[in-house]
Amino acid sequence: MTEASTTKRHSRKGLYAPFILVLIALAAWTGWWIFLTRQIDTRLEAQVQTLRQDGWDIRFADKSINGWPFRTHVALTNLVVQAPSGHAIKATELTAEANAYQPTKWVVVAPQGLMLTRAGKGEVAVKGDAIRMSASGIDQRWPNLALEMVNPVFTAQTGAEPFPIARAARIEFYARPHLEGSTAPTDDVDVMFRLVDGQGRADGPVEGFAQDGRLTTQLEAEIGQASLLKTGGDAAGVFSAWTKAGGTFRNVRGDLQAGDSRATLSSDVLRADANGRLTGQVQLQAQKPLPALAGLMATRQGPVNRIGAAGAAAAAGAAEATGKEQLPLTLVFRDGRTWLGPFPLAPAPKLF
Repeated sequence: MTEASTTKRHSRKGLYAPFILVLIALAAWTGWWIFLTRQIDTRLEAQVQTLRQDGWDIRFADKSINGWPFRTHVALTNLVVQAPSGHAIKATELTAEANAYQPTKWVVVAPQGLMLTRAGKGEVAVKGDAIRMSASGIDQRWPNLALEMVNPVFTAQTGAEPFPIARAARIEFYARPHLEGSTAPTDDVDVMFRLVDGQGRADGPVEGFAQDGRLTTQLEAEIGQASLLKTGGDAAGVFSAWTKAGGTFRNVRGDLQAGDSRATLSSDVLRADANGRLTGQVQLQAQKPLPALAGLMATRQGPVNRIGAAGAAAAAGAAEATGKEQLPLTLVFRDGRTWLGPFPLAPAPKLF
């Protein structure tokens, strides 16, 4: 018997083991992906039905869910979301995507832009290089939200009231749960809004205020009793029930730059009256406010009170003549109007 004949042959089963394990893992992952997408579809339909029962009008022409193996991609076409107040959003295409291994974080994109409907004011088309929103921690009471528009252009449609902003370099909005101390969540939500290089519509108040330049602003605030916003989708808008129950904006902080005029602002508490108009006081530390107020005087359209703006501009000019670099001013929202000292400038901002 030769040495070769006595050598034992090794089993080839070990060569197949890795492939078998991969196939098992792939089958298990595919099963998870199918289960996940079905759960997403079920919850989406349930949420749509709940909103419809609350008076919302939600429609879409087609829905698809794909993205296997590592993503979940939801696409809706000809989407219409209309609140009981009459405000609405329309999108020819809206996509939402999440990693299959992290289904609590989503990115939503409107690649063809949006059509905004303002109740009683008509439609505004919104186009831009990017219109997207991200939401993380959607399994929490309050998720983290981020909305971003890059180079948006706003175009009022035929018969609609003019929109105050014509275009901007960026518009951003962020919301996150407010933490008491470092870890304890509350019923409040922190929000921040940024407008970068906003350009007002022709002959509008924003264009006048910015002296034909660009408006840049950042505002931060804490929304108290934010859970009431979830149940306030009636004909008056989401802020109606929130206002009636005593909801407030607290710790408002911000800064504003319009042409050569700059200001930092702060307010401890702001709220809305029964008509939805903002009430409260905002403290301003202004640099060169006269050009901005003079720009408001020159506005040919819109609800700006030119006489009030002229008086405020005269007072600001007299104050600037003293040589102060920082002018303390108080902006007051009361009786449905915006006041600078004794001078009415324009209607107070309307929440609903």
